[in-house]
Amino acid sequence: MASRPALPFDVRIMNGLASALFLSVALAALGTAVWWVAHHPSWSLGRIVVDGEVEHQSEESVRAYLAPQLRGSFLTLDLQEVKRLFETLPWVRQAVVRREFPNRLHVTLQEHEAVAWWGEVGGGKLVNRQGAVFEADPDPDEQQSQAWPELIGPEGGSDRVYALYRQLQPVLQPLGQPLSQLELGASGHWQARLAGGALIELGRGSAAELLARTERFSSTIPELTTRYGGRALEAADLRYPDGYAVRMRGVQTVTDDKAAAALAARVRKK
Repeated sequence: MASRPALPFDVRIMNGLASALFLSVALAALGTAVWWVAHHPSWSLGRIVVDGEVEHQSEESVRAYLAPQLRGSFLTLDLQEVKRLFETLPWVRQAVVRREFPNRLHVTLQEHEAVAWWGEVGGGKLVNRQGAVFEADPDPDEQQSQAWPELIGPEGGSDRVYALYRQLQPVLQPLGQPLSQLELGASGHWQARLAGGALIELGRGSAAELLARTERFSSTIPELTTRYGGRALEAADLRYPDGYAVRMRGVQTVTDDKAAAALAARVRKK
């Protein structure tokens, strides 16, 4: 049986161009149809459901804030962008966003749990339980915020300051006053303040070194204050290699070398 003669080259070129053109038109038509379906009014976003940790949020306030910023229909919304927008809300630590057909967004929120102020009390910056800083203002009737300590340190150092604060709290418990302030200076020097106002110079060093100094101080200071008539502690300096110095209320400053007396009462290691 005789084979079919090959088509001329120019005819093959024309057939190829015709097929490519047909495919392009078909794809364009399909794309237009998909776009039309995705943007049809029937796919308009109907509702945003918010659940999870919502102590500081409400569905109504979230809708009022975010609805004008959402772009697209239920099908075309960028869920990562929606997640980012939710996580810009005060108190929101994490948001999980998912679509629920036919036209609803379901958002589950996880809020920050504030444990301390970062910087000045009332300055609008808080530290959460993970040691991260976030910006928010506590509710005026939130009594717990009055007991939050003030943590101070360099930018990016909040987790380190909060970690040491948690370690120091039980060590200082024998003093009968909670730790109200902990500061890490730019030079690496640590300073603490008790709720009663007493200032404690912790010095520099690793967390283990700082805790060892503080434990030596807290385990011996009750005996020392008793020796001086139960006078209130005003300041302590733990930077000595073999002890510490203290200042007590009502005790006059000693300027000679009597380092074991009154203001500079020095306690040797036991």
